Amino acid sequence: MNNDEEFLTVCGGCNAKIGAGNLASILKSLPRPKQSNKLLVGYNSDDDAAVYKINDQTAIIQTIDFFPSMVTDPYLFGQIAATNALSDVFAMGGDVLTCLNVVCFPEDSNMNILEKILAGGAAKVKEAGGILAGGHSIHDHHVKYGLSVMGIVNPKKILRNDQVKDNDVLILTKPLGVGIIIPAYNAGQANETAYEKAITSMTTLNKAAADIMKKYPIDSCTDVTGFGLAGHLTEMLHGEYQAILNAEDIPILPEAYEYAGDFLTTAGGQRNRDFLGNRINFTFNDYALEEILFDPQTSGGLLIAVQPEYVGQMMKELRRLPLKPAVIGKVQKRLSNEEPEIIVD
Repeated sequence: MNNDEEFLTVCGGCNAKIGAGNLASILKSLPRPKQSNKLLVGYNSDDDAAVYKINDQTAIIQTIDFFPSMVTDPYLFGQIAATNALSDVFAMGGDVLTCLNVVCFPEDSNMNILEKILAGGAAKVKEAGGILAGGHSIHDHHVKYGLSVMGIVNPKKILRNDQVKDNDVLILTKPLGVGIIIPAYNAGQANETAYEKAITSMTTLNKAAADIMKKYPIDSCTDVTGFGLAGHLTEMLHGEYQAILNAEDIPILPEAYEYAGDFLTTAGGQRNRDFLGNRINFTFNDYALEEILFDPQTSGGLLIAVQPEYVGQMMKELRRLPLKPAVIGKVQKRLSNEEPEIIVD
């Protein structure tokens, strides 16, 4: 590994996110935007992006996401970071319009490395159907990259992350475990096969899954990133509902389960575990599975909630996708605040 590669592997990907607990306490101190018939989604909720209404047919989706690298290949880093940033628009039922690069890069480093990062990001923006329109860069000791993304959606077709309904079926469109595999690989403790599976997942846009999803009356949707499946699912349930997950149906990269069992876990996963506390109940002892559900995902899949009558046809279409989406559980009304929000059975 040369010096240019070394500064690409820090606390990378969505594992670098500030913990949900700390973030929530910070956001509470900020002034809340006034109620508006224009700002349809802001940070009053835990949704994936902001949505601003232009007219009765058009609303703008606005989001930003960037992080340090978790891989040594700069082009690959650009692809992963861009794929992750674009995902918020797809999760809200929108289409990507324009993107701006967000870059932090050491002043005295090889600019060819930065060129490759930007090329990787540009390739994914093009694949998503967007236009790369510019960006902003600053000097920093560590490389960080991502995108500010603007999308478009019909105001009546916005998919929120907190609109689940009783009897909804939960669908996950990508396997879990990339947050465990990549650090393990960088430490020389994961094999090449596991690494390639993780890379394939992280560089696969959620666009194809979202295009299928938009054909159906979806109740709620989010993308699974730094707070892990358990964290993002609790946001969807928002205290009113309970999710029953079928452990054997949850798609997991097999090597990630193995590494978790060997205690090759992450600080981000521990932050997620600490934050959720007793809000999740595992009905059997399986430490590795617990870690998988708390594992911060970088560029994870869509978590979709839809009524049972649409699941058969929707899954018939989704199963044609290479990452093999799966039905992982169901939603029901939570009877009391003493009940866990998630039960893994």
